[in-house]
Amino acid sequence: MSAALHLAKPQDLEKLMPLVMAFHNEMGLGTEETTLERALIPLLDGSPYGAVYLMGPARAPMGYVVLTFSWSLELGGMDGFIDEIYLRPAVRGRGIALETLHSLRKTMKSAGVMALHLEVDREDETAQKLYRRARFELRERYSLMTLML
Repeated sequence: MSAALHLAKPQDLEKLMPLVMAFHNEMGLGTEETTLERALIPLLDGSPYGAVYLMGPARAPMGYVVLTFSWSLELGGMDGFIDEIYLRPAVRGRGIALETLHSLRKTMKSAGVMALHLEVDREDETAQKLYRRARFELRERYSLMTLML
């Protein structure tokens, strides 16, 4: 199975929403569908703040990745944050997520992105193992802190 990445466009919203809803339900986030659509549409329309990639066949994606961008003086320029990564449960454990992360790394590096970040649940050892295999490292001196506005 291939983890080919396809940049999602506005016409992909109908294929993307069931995947996004499945992720949010699985994670117990309870985000309303209209809120998710409102957040996705600018990214699908080409917003410079991020992008959505579909995994697998463009006609029947197996998952998706949402990537957002920011700027870091410490890292020397643009950095990316993997906001969400989701793969249908039926195709997990086949190396698709790892292949996706490697492909995303190459794509972002060639686009001048200096680093990729992501959040991982401290209790989710499976996800941590995947991210370590993709060469993500914990930054021992740093913890993500959030102020909701």
